[in-house]
Amino acid sequence: MRVVTIIPTYNEIESLPLTLARLRAAVPASDVLIVDDNSPDGTGDLADRAAAADDQVHVLHRTGKEGLGAAYIAGFRWALERDYDVLVEMDADGSHRPEQLQDLLDAVDRADLVIGSRWVQGGSVVNWPAHRKLLSRAGSTYSRFMLGLPVRDITAGFRAFRRSTLEALDLSAVESVGYGFQVDMTFRVARLGLTIVEVPITFVERELGASKMSGNIVFEAVGNVTRWGLGARWNKLTGRP
Repeated sequence: MRVVTIIPTYNEIESLPLTLARLRAAVPASDVLIVDDNSPDGTGDLADRAAAADDQVHVLHRTGKEGLGAAYIAGFRWALERDYDVLVEMDADGSHRPEQLQDLLDAVDRADLVIGSRWVQGGSVVNWPAHRKLLSRAGSTYSRFMLGLPVRDITAGFRAFRRSTLEALDLSAVESVGYGFQVDMTFRVARLGLTIVEVPITFVERELGASKMSGNIVFEAVGNVTRWGLGARWNKLTGRP
């Protein structure tokens, strides 16, 4: 089983070296693809040096900051062209613990999409203020209600996709660029009738670098989820696929 862990970066020069070292130590069989959006702080150059020193590390340079969703789509296309069997999403900032990646990979044999979940039994968050917990839980609850999905942590970004899952999706139709991308992908996988499994993880607030979360990202996600949910209800009432 060929695995690649895709790590999107934008100004992660402080956090990426530690995350990369932990990942290579925790799951040495996994290749790594760093997708850098032309970071002005030199993250792309650092990634190139890491790739030169380790033939399992690869770098995809993009011309500018186009959003998380676009970065992952580019990474998916790169990995599918190179015949990887499992494609993993993981943040560069250390919030996703590389030591728990194997838990996701162990579940791939019974799922088309595995989500590392903060909000199932055994999952947790560390060093998050109360308002961040509330925002995350509220976002997942609202998305579950609007989209009719049983997934507890629908906004989670630590995931493992089977190759066949991504091949079944029309990646060119994925329209979300911010953190709503995770909801979008989950909804698309569920609508195909594929199996989604959640495994508990410990999510740790970043200690280095700056968060990319913003009000615009939240509003984009809420607007899209509302539109998708209402559209799905209308299609069901009118008998449309």
